[in-house]
Amino acid sequence: MELRPTRDDVLRARETIGGRLIRTPTFGSRTLSELTGAQVHLKAELFQKTGSFKPRGVLNKLASLDSDAKAAGVVTWSAGNAAQGVAYAAARENIACRVFMWRTANPGKIAAARGYGAEVDLDAENAAEAYERLLAYVDETGSTFVHPFDDPALQAGHGTIGLEIEEDVPDVDLIVVPVGGGGLISGIASAVGCRVVGVEPVKAASMTAALDAGEPVTIQPQSIADGLGTPFTGPGTLAVCRERVDRVVLVEDEEIEEGFRFLYGRAKLACEPAGAATTAALLAGKVPFEPGQHVVAVVSGGNVAAETASAILASR
Repeated sequence: MELRPTRDDVLRARETIGGRLIRTPTFGSRTLSELTGAQVHLKAELFQKTGSFKPRGVLNKLASLDSDAKAAGVVTWSAGNAAQGVAYAAARENIACRVFMWRTANPGKIAAARGYGAEVDLDAENAAEAYERLLAYVDETGSTFVHPFDDPALQAGHGTIGLEIEEDVPDVDLIVVPVGGGGLISGIASAVGCRVVGVEPVKAASMTAALDAGEPVTIQPQSIADGLGTPFTGPGTLAVCRERVDRVVLVEDEEIEEGFRFLYGRAKLACEPAGAATTAALLAGKVPFEPGQHVVAVVSGGNVAAETASAILASR
């Protein structure tokens, strides 16, 4: 597989992971359609195993490893959803797993990663420090690093979402995708033939910074959407986004909270703030499209702390 996955890579990934994960539903939202002027559908990936899209790519990545790499055990670095995805997939494959998180990570996501059998390292103060600890650990132990976003095999697995969207909404014109490190949008953009638009929080805009600079840039994410709080994107995800993504738009945390409340109240989706980013962008008029076009917004995950959810719902 080349640095950037192809549609053929995504088709092969579907064969690799088929039958082991949930085919999540795609359904229309009449209210969101009326508010935006598009024919809006929601891809409910929060119903996936572990509560997010992450296991799709991880299972495909693990299938690409040889026996020595599996025997060495796998490690990853994550605010939570990738940690859970790697922990879950590694347990299914009987592979030892360690995840590097940080002290302010979502406690529920930490507990879930442990629950799937991973060893969790919480000695870092922030994401950047956790990444450095991971790299040192890999150098010391020879463990296999499963990158949470900048890996073409991982992206190809995530791209299976795009295949399902095309089958469920054959006349789709536009897919709107939340962006953290860029693995999800890279996979979907590599799989489909329609326009793809990314959505980032203003307070965690690592892809926007990289697109502006022409190279990965380190930032300090502070958004309520912790699932999108990646301190940098990768050269691979940047390359795919520059080539295949129409644009990346920005949303304020207050707009994400409004999208969260809309999905909870009108679509009955108990998502996390990261999963509400695409709906937030549509409600705020940030995504360009022609009236009546068929638009699919990916609701990427549902792993939200109860305290965060209750605070957002109470702050109308």
